[in-house]
Amino acid sequence: MAYIDYYKILGVDKSATQDDIKKAYRKRARKLHPDLNPNDKEAERQFKELNEANEVLSNPGNRAKYDKYGEHWKHGEEYEKAQQQQQRQYQHEGGNFSGGFSGADFGEGEDFSDFFQSMFGGTGEGFGRSSRGSASGKFKGQDVEAELTLSLKDAAITHPQTFDINGKKVRITIPAGVYDGQQIRLKGHGSPGYNGGPAGDLYITFNIPADPDFERSGNDLKTKVTIDLYTAVLGGDVTVNTLSGSVNLKVKPGTQNGITVRLKGKGFPVYKKDGQFGDLFVTYEVQLPTHLSEKQKELFEQLKNS
Repeated sequence: MAYIDYYKILGVDKSATQDDIKKAYRKRARKLHPDLNPNDKEAERQFKELNEANEVLSNPGNRAKYDKYGEHWKHGEEYEKAQQQQQRQYQHEGGNFSGGFSGADFGEGEDFSDFFQSMFGGTGEGFGRSSRGSASGKFKGQDVEAELTLSLKDAAITHPQTFDINGKKVRITIPAGVYDGQQIRLKGHGSPGYNGGPAGDLYITFNIPADPDFERSGNDLKTKVTIDLYTAVLGGDVTVNTLSGSVNLKVKPGTQNGITVRLKGKGFPVYKKDGQFGDLFVTYEVQLPTHLSEKQKELFEQLKNS
């Protein structure tokens, strides 16, 4: 795996907080998302690199490995496990073993990267072998983390989604009702195992940006509807948009600005509970008339003095 500076891709320095990394990812993801850059191969490439960088740096454990091992971060943990196993074996046999990289004997001209290549570069001999001749056991592959961005409306319906992880297409069915920040695990969809060990797992975190029409609160939704002064005073009908289509709503005479009414069952679907929904809360915003004619002003004066 060629070295890629994940910090540079996200536009942050190494001292960035996890919140800084999350904000930087979301900002760049919105600009590079394939939906906003159709048929743009360069934007697609940068979007994949951005997701890869976020998968590593948004996870504190993976970030620590990346900071320590660089491009070999996926193999660092396995190397340490192999060393520990060797140490236990040497102690059992009455020998001594110095753990950590300070105890590894790199020959002249051999550097840190060369050593990792000899261990994980596909020699067919596994890793952790010593001059005493024993091999290490099986190790589970690296877990992989990904972030999937959905609109609020997409999150409200059960639908299939296909995306690329490490060059492999993964197809999942997303249940209606997922929430922002929710994480699901797909067992065995991570990186391949070592020495015949099981594959790691894939962790998908859902990112649901703010919606221009609805505010979500749990399974309930909130929205605002503008009505004119005459409808507020005299009553009438108003059209309200919901996730499942528009509905007509009766406005009572004398409705005040800021009054909220509830539409039962018109909110967000409850996660993995078919047929169950939250409620939709509609707040009226009364719009005062502007550019009144002289006649209209006189009528308001009459109302004021009556």
